[in-house]
Amino acid sequence: MERKIRILLAKPGLDGHDRGVKIIARALRDAGFEVIYTGLRQTPEIIVKCAIQEDVDAIGMSVLSGAHMTLFPAVLNLLKEKNAEHILLFGGGIIPQEDIKKLREIGVGKLFTPGTTSKEIVEYIKSAIPERKEKII
Repeated sequence: MERKIRILLAKPGLDGHDRGVKIIARALRDAGFEVIYTGLRQTPEIIVKCAIQEDVDAIGMSVLSGAHMTLFPAVLNLLKEKNAEHILLFGGGIIPQEDIKKLREIGVGKLFTPGTTSKEIVEYIKSAIPERKEKII
């Protein structure tokens, strides 16, 4: 039996609004993924440490605070430092299109903005994870 795709969901920084990430967690579980939610106000260090300990395939971060240009690069850099670049980093939140472009250029996966359906996120993960595994092998 093939191992389920494991996703870590995180709310980094001081953002205290987690309703959306909880809805996404439920949708991902319903789609057959294993989901670990770290809770509110996590640091990049805690997120990466947890991702490695839990042997996840992807980290999904929800950022509504405006700190996306700090938090996503910090997590990416820590993944590189810990030789865990195989873990896909994706996310969502209130992120301007010009910042989405910059974050994608440095290696962040897809970034979802308000109005995205949970189905779109599920389909993205289903397509992105097997593709990443093939590149690593």
